[in-house]
Amino acid sequence: MTDVVNKLWGFCHTLRHDGVDYGDYIEQLTYLLFLKMADERGVAVPVETDWPYLRKQSGTDLLDAYIEALRTLGKQPGILGDIFGGAQNRFTNPVNLGKLIGLIDETEWISIDTDIKAEAFEGLLEKAASEGKKGAGQYFTPRILIQSIVRCVKPDPRVSKGYSIDDPACGTGGFLIAAYEWLKDETGGAFDRETAKKIRGATYFGQELVARPRRLALMNMYLHQVEPHITLADSIYEVPPAQRYDVILTNPPFGTKGANQAPDREDFVVQTSNKQLNFIQHVLTILKPGGRAAVVVPDNVLFAQQAGEVFKVLMEDCSVHTVLRCPRGTFSPYTEGTQTNVIFFTKGRPTETVWIYDGRANVPKITKKSRPLTAKHFAEFELCFGEDPNGLASRSGGDSIQDRWHSFSIAEVKDKHYKLDAFKWLRDEEIDDPDELPDPEELITEVMEELQLALDDLADIQRLLDSNGSEA
Repeated sequence: MTDVVNKLWGFCHTLRHDGVDYGDYIEQLTYLLFLKMADERGVAVPVETDWPYLRKQSGTDLLDAYIEALRTLGKQPGILGDIFGGAQNRFTNPVNLGKLIGLIDETEWISIDTDIKAEAFEGLLEKAASEGKKGAGQYFTPRILIQSIVRCVKPDPRVSKGYSIDDPACGTGGFLIAAYEWLKDETGGAFDRETAKKIRGATYFGQELVARPRRLALMNMYLHQVEPHITLADSIYEVPPAQRYDVILTNPPFGTKGANQAPDREDFVVQTSNKQLNFIQHVLTILKPGGRAAVVVPDNVLFAQQAGEVFKVLMEDCSVHTVLRCPRGTFSPYTEGTQTNVIFFTKGRPTETVWIYDGRANVPKITKKSRPLTAKHFAEFELCFGEDPNGLASRSGGDSIQDRWHSFSIAEVKDKHYKLDAFKWLRDEEIDDPDELPDPEELITEVMEELQLALDDLADIQRLLDSNGSEA
């Protein structure tokens, strides 16, 4: 796996001199990998779009053939059209395109175990995500965190016939893939024919606003031999589909881009411009009664002006049984400066008790090289969470050696106006250590988030004033 990743990634650096950035490279690699594996598996593709035809071309003929192949494939039905829809060539030098085809052709991909093949692709995505603002960081959630969340939620499609798993902000498909990998680990990949057909073609769903990460998600799932249903859509501002889901796992996009007005949706009880709070309301809508969700949110979602209103509604309709406060730097180097949490809830019964695990206080900041994120960062949390995916396992504050695990009654939550950020009981000595002060970039990020929250609040106040004025 490492050899494959290093070989393909090494060529990416060469292509950068030809004006092909990391994201473009991964996307072009997606198209070519698909065609190579389709050839190995004997999957039929339209004439003159197949791997042998492209492989024998050279020079400008190769570029012309590749451009025409992308156009033709994008018009096909099914997963072909999904992956290649709107695809465009990013190569200007036919020699580089020929070299990449040659690199891919050196490996017989079908002979590589599916998981290793997929891990190689995941490795490339992770490398792209870590390459700064031009990488895929905004669509990438650390796999260590995703895997921990999935182990807690246990998304098992064998439970019922129409069981469905969704990510309404799926990016490159990390949550959906981890859910499928968890299932394979639990079962050894042994399914009867009917169950296998359902799992691979009618279980995994997603929505993504941007075409490129959606394409990568489709390809990523294809490498796992799963054909998901991932639509290109705006989960917040468009009317949601009628379908409801048993499990929702998601990391809505951080930041405030595009969040300058409240969505006009009847199912949103709280009208707000805060994008993350709207995602929580969206998840509440599309989750089946009895369904469970895990949502990654930045700190501001727990203390923003209208956070209390949204969480009041959420806690009336759902049991918000667990909150994980993630270590500082969990998203380094993808999103510097953003502190994150994971909220776990089950729809259909009101909240009685909220358990909060503080995985941040007195934990050295995560860094890319010297202190990387590992499974150990969440090991105790998973033990505290317990085996019941709905948060109903027997729990005790004593389950945490360092007093990181506390419960709070709904009455206490109400006293704090439903703002969960208010519950802090550990003194964070890391903050007092001058050697552990945040980097300037982190401080700037925090200030910008605070300013944007203030602007959002003003926009909401202006909306209310306009509304009251029109009613008068």
